[in-house]
Amino acid sequence: MKRVLSSLIVSASAAALLGAPTLPARVSSPHGMNILLMGTDGRDTISDAEKRRFHAGGIACDCTDVLMLVHVSAHRDRVSVVSLPRDSYAEIPPYRDEATGEERPPHPSKINGAYAEGGAPLAVRTVESMTGLTVDRFLQVDFRRFIDAVNDVGGVEVCTPRRLRDKATKLDLRPGKHRLGGGQALQYVRSRKVDSSADLGRIQRQQRFLVGALRGLQASRLLADPVATARVVHTLLGSGRVAQGFEAGELVELAVVLGRVPARATEFATVPISGFDETHPEIGSTLVWDRAKADAMFGKLREDRPLIGAGASPKPLDPPRLANSAPVRGSSYACR
Repeated sequence: MKRVLSSLIVSASAAALLGAPTLPARVSSPHGMNILLMGTDGRDTISDAEKRRFHAGGIACDCTDVLMLVHVSAHRDRVSVVSLPRDSYAEIPPYRDEATGEERPPHPSKINGAYAEGGAPLAVRTVESMTGLTVDRFLQVDFRRFIDAVNDVGGVEVCTPRRLRDKATKLDLRPGKHRLGGGQALQYVRSRKVDSSADLGRIQRQQRFLVGALRGLQASRLLADPVATARVVHTLLGSGRVAQGFEAGELVELAVVLGRVPARATEFATVPISGFDETHPEIGSTLVWDRAKADAMFGKLREDRPLIGAGASPKPLDPPRLANSAPVRGSSYACR
């Protein structure tokens, strides 16, 4: 009861500070809650100086560089994260172009192109059609929101057993622990030329980063401070010009819940991949999901079951391999 009251007080305080309506604690669904986390390549929100300093220039595709399906269990005691590679082959569902009024039929694309065509709503519909899961909430984070949110929490600690050097982002981390501020954290999660694992390696670093962020929030007890929590939530949700799938109070409540989940109760995976597809030259080379294994993975989430069996503790491969998509516990990514 004390924890419930604390969560409600924090939610109410933060929502009031943000000018949002106070929301009651969300009633747990018997099937858990699915959240689509979208990291967009929107870089027009950062300054030219930041682009130069953090090597974040170039031409934006207005698409999703990061797609993570986050499943929070019905009892709010387990979190499963499945990354969906941005170059995954996808069938975009039919939709109506809001700008032209044109009705577009289903068509092939890379999964990150759904956002470029129809924003967050079409990205959500595409992920739902490919996974068979209902997306309850979504959150989209561009470069500005990411940098500022990381700085709001005082940086995030990550660790690496080997040197990480990327010629494009200029990331250069020696083996060991590193506390990354917002700009350097952006370099870390964007780097894909560290080795031959390309996007798979980048996905693993993104997952490691989430574990580091969660552990940092727990260690600092930042979520016990309503003002600090409100500041981070306001940074993530932005000014309201970009549609978000959360109200402020809901996001605060979720943050408080996640702040209580230990790393060993989190699990991370990449959707199983069967190989490359070159048969659609108009969209480029794509990654094709292993439908049988992917359906089994999403079936577990649909039934609110863990991806990893009780007592098992698989070790992550570093760098990861295309043929290995076995989920790992967040504790295996945590800095020691």
